[in-house]
Amino acid sequence: MSATVEHARTAIQPLRVAVVIGSTREGRFGPTVADWFVRQARLRDTMDVDVVDAGQVELPPTFGAATEHPSVAEATEKLSRADAFVVVTPEYNHSYPGTLKNLIDTHHTEWQAKPVGFVSYGGISGGLRAVEHLRPVFAELHAVTVRDSVALPNPWGRFDNTGDLIDVAGADTAAAVLLDQLTWWGEALRTARAVRPYGK
Repeated sequence: MSATVEHARTAIQPLRVAVVIGSTREGRFGPTVADWFVRQARLRDTMDVDVVDAGQVELPPTFGAATEHPSVAEATEKLSRADAFVVVTPEYNHSYPGTLKNLIDTHHTEWQAKPVGFVSYGGISGGLRAVEHLRPVFAELHAVTVRDSVALPNPWGRFDNTGDLIDVAGADTAAAVLLDQLTWWGEALRTARAVRPYGK
């Protein structure tokens, strides 16, 4: 099959996006942020969105230990079939949660040759320092991180009781830019993987 024909075939398929919730703390704010972003993504009929919640995955406490729990298999399946990822992360002590690193490290080929976007939240920096620490982690896993991200400084109190942002202008625009970039990279890399599997 020619590259042109393969591109035409894959371009009409929805882009499969896995949104990864990185925080597992009690009382965490991550699901609120993730739910808002998932709604933004699902406004696009060109996207098929899954959610992988680290708080719902029974990961082993140490890297390299057995991962036989059904929740791990379910997360692995979602990550494997995804064409692209969006990681929703808080900033803890100038970086990202250890539980998120455990989820990332428990997988390897699932990330390869796929784009990763970021939605972060935290104090005055909006979680950007966590994002900058995650970029080289994903580079080591042969993933491509997209340039623009969504950062939500001091998000507590910025959402109403239904989980919608009270002031949406800047965040909605940032989400749209992120999703545009994720779509470009996701479609391009999906076509490339179909024409020539990564590492072959």
